[in-house]
Amino acid sequence: MADAALRLTALAEELLGERLPVRIRAWDGSESGPPGAPVLVIHSRRALRRLLWKPGELGLARAWVAGELDIEGDLYAALDLMASLIWDRGGEAKDSVHPVRDPKVRAFAKGLLQLAGPWLPPPPPPEEVRRRTGTLHTKRRDKEAISHHYDVGNDFYELVLGPSMVYSCAYWEDDGNLEGAQRDKLDLVCRKLALKEGDRLLDVGCGWGSMAIHAAREYGARVTGVTLSVEQAAYARKRIAEEGLTDRIEIRVQDYRDVRDGPYDAISSIGMAEHVGSVRFREYADDLYALLKPGGRLLNHQIARRPEKDESAYHVDEFIDAYVFPDGELAPVGRTVATLEEAGFEARDVESIREHYALTLRSWVANLEKNWDRAVRMTSPGRARVWRLYMAASALSFERNKIGVNQILVVRPAEGGAARMPLRARDWTASATG
Repeated sequence: MADAALRLTALAEELLGERLPVRIRAWDGSESGPPGAPVLVIHSRRALRRLLWKPGELGLARAWVAGELDIEGDLYAALDLMASLIWDRGGEAKDSVHPVRDPKVRAFAKGLLQLAGPWLPPPPPPEEVRRRTGTLHTKRRDKEAISHHYDVGNDFYELVLGPSMVYSCAYWEDDGNLEGAQRDKLDLVCRKLALKEGDRLLDVGCGWGSMAIHAAREYGARVTGVTLSVEQAAYARKRIAEEGLTDRIEIRVQDYRDVRDGPYDAISSIGMAEHVGSVRFREYADDLYALLKPGGRLLNHQIARRPEKDESAYHVDEFIDAYVFPDGELAPVGRTVATLEEAGFEARDVESIREHYALTLRSWVANLEKNWDRAVRMTSPGRARVWRLYMAASALSFERNKIGVNQILVVRPAEGGAARMPLRARDWTASATG
């Protein structure tokens, strides 16, 4: 009798203490759950064995990446329903799912074992980062982490990001499109930095060169871009040559900690600081402060998380750490601003653009889904599945205010404390004062 789905549903509902809002379809063809709901498809018992041996998010992620677990129907709706069921149940409820001494957990594990069989779990999918050794956020380890995420293939990123090749939050109008929104974001950064002809701009984590090209072409800046990704640098240099801007832009494969040719008039750091890590963030702030001339501006565009009641309890998301951004860390925006000011900067503006990132991510997911077969050929089925899941789940996290993104504008004060900023806040094109 085909009843695996019914048994799984019963086990899950007993453990969670409420009805499952999604439907389950098991490997034996059985189904259970509310009609019309998104369907969680369990293609193989292997998925259950992964969950038994690695309970929680990482076990589920491995099954998803391996193609043993899938969602049929609206991906966003399914993730939203499951987030409400599991991750948003509150600390007490989440804690109660894990301890081995909990009789509900023991009963769930016993039932899962009967369905999964007594075999060992399959090895992790090849897309998973192998466990790193050594001190966190050394230059070597950071380079390896960046390479894992960014050296996937420029052709793949073209499919996902579109012609702009900008891998950070866009800046949207109500009826805008992705390319226009990314152009508007780059222009906003340039205006906040008050770039003008001949200014030296350091673009930290320059990606595929889009910010450097915009600043040089539209504002006449002389730009140095640094990245740890060899593939990004090669792509950026090719674009720059095609634009005829090689006399204005230099792209280096270089750690920002090794830049020694300041002072710069302005620094942009767009979507890079998430890789720095809490143990290195003050060093990051100190280094950028030293590279700016007095009166120079830094625009730090960075994802933020909500503060924890107990900050020592913060831990990096297992799926993101293992498959997406190894060693990446998020900090509350207040902590980021405080550290920048501790380094000597004066904070002049903080703009939250959280909703804009949800729109950006949904556009990237749409691009990936539209070009799915090509994306799989360019990378692997597992890599494409990683990206689809992480981007869709991240879009929901921005929409639900679990994470945010902020443009923080700070200045290195000139002699006597002068900031050389416009009198009216956010009048970025006004004449500087004092």
